[in-house]
Formats: sequence, C-alpha cells, structure tokens
Amino acid sequence: MMVSWFAGLFYLPRIFVNLAMEPNEAAYRRLLHMAGKLYRFVTPIMLLALASGIWLWVEYWLPTPVWLWVKVALVVGLVGYHHMCKSLLKKFQARTNSRGHVWFRWFNEVPVLILIAVVILVVVKP
Repeated sequence: MMVSWFAGLFYLPRIFVNLAMEPNEAAYRRLLHMAGKLYRFVTPIMLLALASGIWLWVEYWLPTPVWLWVKVALVVGLVGYHHMCKSLLKKFQARTNSRGHVWFRWFNEVPVLILIAVVILVVVKP
C-alpha cells in the first residue's frame, strides 16, 4: 500500500509539471482528467497505508524510540503533501495556477527526500 501511495505522490506532481507547460486545450483537459483520476485513486490507498501503519504501531506497542517519532512526523508531512496536491489540482481545474513548471519539478522531489529519510530511519534505527 505504501508503495502505491508513493507511486501516486511521485506521478501526480509530474502531471502538474506537464499541466503547467501545456498550451494545447485538449491536452490540458486530458492531463487534468488523468490527475483527477490519479488523486481519487491514491487517496483511499493513503488511508489504507495509514490505517495499517497505525494498526501495526498499536499491535506492537513498545516503548517508542525517537526515530519512530521522527518517522511519524515525516508521514504526517506526507499527508500534508498529499492534501497540498489536492489544492494544486483544484487550482489547475479552476485555471488559477500561477506556478511554473520549474516550481513543480522541485515540488516533485519532496516525496523522494521523505522516502529516503524514512528508509534510513527504519533501516538504521539511530
């Protein structure tokens, strides 16, 4: 589930990059349709990933080390990122986006950095 959620978080901003550069109306509508479907698809996956993570945390309730709290904070940040994607999608739908494709290219890197940090925390457990 987490992998599917991340796939959506990687691909949705990539669609935003293309939307920000697209001058053709038909292609813009097609990309917008793809982005909307992708967002609606990955939102339940996010909820399942969060529910399974909470379930595992409760099931194996042990003294919670600091690295796990950092991981939880990063996941909360990802949830915020997910909701920010919805806000950006609404701006594209309303044709009020004011950001360029370069901004969306940088925005697209945020989940990659969080994923790297989470993997390091889980493997190394500092």
